[in-house]
Amino acid sequence: MFVLDLSYTAPLDRVDALLADHVAWLDVQYVAGVFIASGRKNPREGGVILAVGDDRDAITRLTESDPLVVHGVCAYRITEFIATKTADALAPYRQQL
Repeated sequence: MFVLDLSYTAPLDRVDALLADHVAWLDVQYVAGVFIASGRKNPREGGVILAVGDDRDAITRLTESDPLVVHGVCAYRITEFIATKTADALAPYRQQL
């Protein structure tokens, strides 16, 4: 599993201009089963996404396709972790060491 930490690298007006494209990109990843949660940081300096998978290179390539990255207004920090404990609703995503 991965925590995708987005940090805006441009003013919010440039981010907002691309937000609809970013949300459409998110929607595709939810349908594909890759993303299980996402949202804005508070204060609004970026966002966080929880992604399912075990291929860091594939996740990296995926983040590079985010319209916010393509247009140079956002950078990602990717943290991989092993979700050995979850809420019951997330049981399908539990991992073994």
